[in-house]
Amino acid sequence: MVNLEWYRTFKAIYQYGTLTRAAQELMISQPNMSIQLASLESYIGQQLFVRLPRKMMPTEYGKQLYTQIVESIDNLERVETEFKRTVLNKAPSIRLGTPAEIFNDYLAEHVGNQKDLHLTVEYGLADILTEKTISHDLDIAIITRQNKSADNLTYEALFTESFMIVCNPAMDTTGFDACIEKNSIEDIEKWLKAQKWIAYSTDLALVRRFWRENFKKRPILKLHATIPDNDGILRAVSNSDALAVSSDLIAGKALEKGLVKVLWKGEAPATNTLYLAYNKDKIQPQYVEKVRTFIKTYINTTE
Repeated sequence: MVNLEWYRTFKAIYQYGTLTRAAQELMISQPNMSIQLASLESYIGQQLFVRLPRKMMPTEYGKQLYTQIVESIDNLERVETEFKRTVLNKAPSIRLGTPAEIFNDYLAEHVGNQKDLHLTVEYGLADILTEKTISHDLDIAIITRQNKSADNLTYEALFTESFMIVCNPAMDTTGFDACIEKNSIEDIEKWLKAQKWIAYSTDLALVRRFWRENFKKRPILKLHATIPDNDGILRAVSNSDALAVSSDLIAGKALEKGLVKVLWKGEAPATNTLYLAYNKDKIQPQYVEKVRTFIKTYINTTE
C-alpha cells in the first residue's frame, strides 16, 4: 500500500529541486527522503526524477504524477494545518463542581470572559462533589471539607472563611449591644437563644460550629425556618427579624450591598477552609492552574 508520506516527499523534491532543500522543508533526514522516493518509484514502477549533480529533474512520469497529486496533497496539508491550529487554540473543557452560592456570587459573571477555559459547572454539597470527583464524573471541585478516606484526591487550600451571625440591618439590637458592653457571655447566649433563627437544615451545622467555639455547647434555638440555599437564607434574613450563621465568603456580596449586617463575629473565631480537590492522575497540571487562577482572581472574602 502506498504511504502518503511518499507523495509529500515527491511533491517537496519536485518543488524545491534538490533532496537537501526538500529534506530541510519537511524536517526529515536526507537518507530517509531518498528511501521514501525510492519506495514510491518502486511502487509506481517508473523513475520519477533524473538525478543530476546539483538538481533533481522530473521525468515525464514525474511531471504527470505531480499534476495528478499536487492539489490533493495541498488540500490535505491545509486541513492538517487548520486542525493543529484549532486543537492548539481550543479551550480545555473542564468539569467543575462547586457550591452554588460561591459560583453564583463570585464566578458566574466572569465565565464568559475566559477565552482559554471552557467550564461545565455542576452544583453540589461537599460529600456529593467529592464522590463525583473520585468517580471521575468531575475533573476538579471546590470542596468545603476534606474527605479523609479519599486518598486518591489532592486537596489544595484555597480560602479560609470566618463564620458570623448576621441580621437585618434595620433590626433593633439594643439588647444585644448591652450584653456585648457588659462582656457577659451568658447574657449574650441568653439573648441569642431568645431570637428566631433560619438555618440550612435541621442539623444546624453552621450554627453548631459557631456555638461550640463561643459557648462550648450545642445550641438550643427557636428554628423559624430551614432553607437549603445560603442565598435564600440571606434574603430571608434581610427581610425579617430572624438571625442566621453565615460566613464572610458566603455573605460577602450581601454584606457589601447592605442586605444584611454582622451582628456578632464571636469571641472565638469559627473558621473553615475551602479546598480545590482533584485527582492529579486524571487532570493535567496546566488545567488545574487555569481553574485555580480563575477562582483566586474573582473570589475575595469580605474583611
